[in-house]
Amino acid sequence: MKIFVAAAFFCTILLSAEMDWLHDYKVAQEKAALSKKPIYVFITSDSCKWCRKFETTTLKDEAVLKRLYGEFELVHISRDRHNVPQIFETSPVPRHYFTDANGTILYSSLGHRGVECFDAFMDNAQKKNKVSE
Repeated sequence: MKIFVAAAFFCTILLSAEMDWLHDYKVAQEKAALSKKPIYVFITSDSCKWCRKFETTTLKDEAVLKRLYGEFELVHISRDRHNVPQIFETSPVPRHYFTDANGTILYSSLGHRGVECFDAFMDNAQKKNKVSE
């Protein structure tokens, strides 16, 4: 079991580094205020198999990556290693939040989602962000 947890931890670090995630929500809010982009917050735990599945499937899709990098500020928060702002629930995981720079939650969801479903989440967040501007 210890080996599994260690392997999951290192996979999380590698995947997070690969996508160039922020881990501080306040920094993401500052960036979002300047860029006028909404924020995507991905909350995981180091031992969550559904988090790893989402990372190795949906977050590897080129179209999803293009949208995430182009349209959102990205934050990955591991509830095991990072400070989680109180506005976010941390159990169960994975959790997905889309917020504006002020911290208003535009859209949220729970669990592993495929590309089409996640794409719809991004659409919903963008629509709500435009309404709130």
